[in-house]
Amino acid sequence: MMKKILYIIVLAGVLAACSSRPGSVPSSFTEVADSAVIYPDYRDVTIPPNIAPLNFMVVDSTADAFVADLGGLVCGAAADGKMDIDSTAWRQLLNGHRGQDIGVSVYARREQGWVRQPGFTLHVAEEPIDPYVTYRLIEPGYELYYQLGIYQRNLTNFDVTTIYENDRTKKEGESHCINCHNFQNNGTERMYLHVRENHKGTVVTHGTEAHKILIQHDSIIASGAYGNWHPFLPLVAFSTNKTEQFFHFKYREKIEVFDQRSDLLLYDADRNEVRHIIRTPDHFETFPCWSADGTRLYYCSAKMPRSRVSRADLAVIASYDSLFYDLWSVPFDTATYTFGQPRLEVDASSQGMSCSVPRVSPDGRYLLYALALYGQFHLYHRTSDLWVKDLKFPSGEGLYPLTATNSPEADSYHSWSSNSRWFVFSSRRDDGDFTRTYIAYFDRQGRGHRAFLMPQRDPEYNLLLLKSFNVPELTRTAVPFGQQQMEHVIKHTEAEPATYKD
Repeated sequence: MMKKILYIIVLAGVLAACSSRPGSVPSSFTEVADSAVIYPDYRDVTIPPNIAPLNFMVVDSTADAFVADLGGLVCGAAADGKMDIDSTAWRQLLNGHRGQDIGVSVYARREQGWVRQPGFTLHVAEEPIDPYVTYRLIEPGYELYYQLGIYQRNLTNFDVTTIYENDRTKKEGESHCINCHNFQNNGTERMYLHVRENHKGTVVTHGTEAHKILIQHDSIIASGAYGNWHPFLPLVAFSTNKTEQFFHFKYREKIEVFDQRSDLLLYDADRNEVRHIIRTPDHFETFPCWSADGTRLYYCSAKMPRSRVSRADLAVIASYDSLFYDLWSVPFDTATYTFGQPRLEVDASSQGMSCSVPRVSPDGRYLLYALALYGQFHLYHRTSDLWVKDLKFPSGEGLYPLTATNSPEADSYHSWSSNSRWFVFSSRRDDGDFTRTYIAYFDRQGRGHRAFLMPQRDPEYNLLLLKSFNVPELTRTAVPFGQQQMEHVIKHTEAEPATYKD
């Protein structure tokens, strides 16, 4: 059972409330050197001016009441330590502090009286974040799945909309997985999401219309997997993967997910046509991503390892820790839909490292990717950190880690805000087991700032939720449909096979 420590900030005589009334802060107190321990840890982070209140708990078993003064907005909490910040007062506070710091002071009532602990700051950026993030919630299991769903959160408040949930009951012929959603150019005009097993297919949307298609052909390894919409054309670049997994018994990493084969596909949503972009027998290509202007496609590629065993199907398993993905790109002609010759962008393999999930900032300047010791499914790799390539430099140059943003645990899947000043990403930094959504500021000098956990109304929510957040994607607008429409498309319509073009 998880042991919890709570540091709390409470008004004397007022429980779980916020107020700007004078006299809420203790009139007499003692300064102490020990800093308040709060969860989530929002100390000294940069936040958007349109973010929901950063409700938090303060952890101090020696105190029975707490008070926090956030730049004049005073909050109180009782022994549970949970700060419930008034949303109207919070919005006014942020609007009045764009580009400025908000000082936070923490008071705790202990046996000897009130004490004030060392303060911290919240820096409010000038630039807002795209207000919606779409993600999957899934149990952190590995071999089976049960109940999971795709949800959309409004980051300016705590509203959550269900886009689609699969069945909560086990019914014969109904079990199905949903995953790998993506949007075009941070909008919701075009979207896709995959359905696996029963009701299989890929749901593709255009405005308020949605239909299910099936990518399948003798020359295609499997249905489309990881994908990325072209910024303005009705095209999706997909990888097609034969994925396997095995479990570690010796290492803290619990599972290894890897490809036995993988290629790249181009899907035309208007024509429902699919063709190969790259198909090679001796390389694995995966995680395609378009440039901001749509004239170049980035992707990860690894050379198939030499077999250490006689059975070909065990070759990758035997060489899993020496499988290194480099980052490549290929030019694309938006008029003729043709590709040019590949170019090496990040030579990670020569350094004994491996790239995953490239994403270009909407302003076209930076390429954000994950880098770990090996493989490409970095969600489970503790060595995975976020790196940037400054695209004003030639290939192989302008590479650096986002040191202030990264953590000792896995930092992986990421998505940019449309103004290129924010990104969300998946991280296991809290406990090493559950993946949660973190937000980081990315300044005009190309530096990532200290990340903070996506705020929840109940600050204890993430500790009590036994599910992982998966594939966070930022959008400017809300998805224009929900559970009922998606359920009809997924369960009650036949998938239309895409035409393969050689």
